[in-house]
Amino acid sequence: MENKGGISIKPVDKDNWVDFEAFFQSQGKLNYCWCMCWRLSKGEKDELKQNDSACRKAFIKRRVWENTPVGILGYAQKEAVAWCSIAPRETHRPLGGDGGIKNVWSITCFYIKNGYRRQGLMKTLIEGAKNYAAQNGTHYIEAYPVEKDSPSYRFMGFIKTFEEAGFSFVKTAGKRRHVMVHKMSALSGGAAI
Repeated sequence: MENKGGISIKPVDKDNWVDFEAFFQSQGKLNYCWCMCWRLSKGEKDELKQNDSACRKAFIKRRVWENTPVGILGYAQKEAVAWCSIAPRETHRPLGGDGGIKNVWSITCFYIKNGYRRQGLMKTLIEGAKNYAAQNGTHYIEAYPVEKDSPSYRFMGFIKTFEEAGFSFVKTAGKRRHVMVHKMSALSGGAAI
């Protein structure tokens, strides 16, 4: 999928792992977390050493090698410039979502490189996430955004952006996160990514 700004969206898999790896290793905080914050299993938490980014990288790589969806990359030409974590909700630890719906994928994180921010790329990533989830047969997407002035969890996106993308508020989770849901039947058909 490509937007007006020439950004193409690709799911992370074995074929573009090197792009994912290079993107995360070049981005400070990402190099520490490897987007494992909401994914760590009990066993992985026990195995994890304090501040051990090598373990986190190995955990996410294992998921990619097992063909477990982890997210999408946004490319400007051949360079990965943006990330959105989109994966089946059951591949995450509890996020406080709507337990009454099934076949749900969760959007839990975004990161856009400097130089590509404030250009509408967040909307492109959300649309790419919708298409990716639709191609995998999901019925709902949950997101957990915060208010724009939130002091934490900003990497999960902002409420207004998800409202504009067709997500509806369900409930709060914790002190700051807002559970928002998009029903996939509202899509007019997923574009190829």
